[in-house]
Amino acid sequence: MVPKGHIIVATRVGLGKAAITKIDVAINQDLTGIILKSEKIEPEYAVRVITSPLVARLIIASARGTTIKGISRKELSKIKLPLPPLSEQKKIAEVLRTIDEAIQAVDESIAKLERLKKGSMERLLTQGINHTRFKEVELNGRKVRIPEEWEVKKVEDVIIEAKPGFASGKRDENGIIQLRMNNITTDGRVVLDHYLKVPIPRNKNIEDYLLKPGDVLFNNTNSVDLLGKSAVFRGECDFCTYSNHITRIRVKEDITIPEWLVYNFIRLWQMKYFKQIAIRHVGQAGIRKADLLAVKLPLPPLEEQKKIAEILRTIDEAIEAKRAKKEKLERMKKAVMEKLLTGEIRVR
Repeated sequence: MVPKGHIIVATRVGLGKAAITKIDVAINQDLTGIILKSEKIEPEYAVRVITSPLVARLIIASARGTTIKGISRKELSKIKLPLPPLSEQKKIAEVLRTIDEAIQAVDESIAKLERLKKGSMERLLTQGINHTRFKEVELNGRKVRIPEEWEVKKVEDVIIEAKPGFASGKRDENGIIQLRMNNITTDGRVVLDHYLKVPIPRNKNIEDYLLKPGDVLFNNTNSVDLLGKSAVFRGECDFCTYSNHITRIRVKEDITIPEWLVYNFIRLWQMKYFKQIAIRHVGQAGIRKADLLAVKLPLPPLEEQKKIAEILRTIDEAIEAKRAKKEKLERMKKAVMEKLLTGEIRVR
């Protein structure tokens, strides 16, 4: 039993996580309870120092095991913690808590904006802007009311091409960037946190597989829950291509815009439509090209598409600004934590 006000540390599953007990608790073999000497260490400070990169690295380095790694209580007890005076511990914990609260506030703002985007998409992609007369149509197995002026078109009616990329199991640091399914997010972004470079294939004309701004990227193969992720490529990388798990779509610019396809694909993904039509394999699923081309889209006049996309893009930009703010706060927290826990900065 770990009494209220002390801490528990994950020493197997979730290695290195720690928390203050709010009540007396019993724990299993994956956790270790630490009873603190209140005259020497503040509980919140103890949790923050144990979960800091400084100590987390030591815990992970001391872990043993094959399938599930863990650290023994004996090894855990050997790890030394920086221990400033009790009053300074409280101030360090307060500084870090203040940053955490700022991060949490940004998280809540992001969640609010994401709910706004989802609600706006549900309304704008079917009702448009300032319409009063509607008609009922069939869209991918559902009855939907859309403005009378709008049409219903299949994907194949509004695009020039839908071209899958090429497979490559090789790596080449001097090769070409190849975007893969992890480079597309579920909310319609291309991210380059991690990317691969592959050799330029000798049996293909690489020019046929290069990306250019305005290309729509559709994730045609993935786990069944992530299948159908889509994004507009906006030149995030120069001279780059894409794998066979992505289909590159180029639209007829006199009929539609890339953003219209992507926002509709995102909405269909949220509705689990791609999950419904997926061809399932062992460990993954796929969308056949014919099924992708047969997806039905509500199609407003081009100018209205642009206005709707601009509204949704404005929300996207606000979300991106919040994400950037969160990343800045997290970097600041990491830097401040390191300086506080090593004594480089003192708060007396």
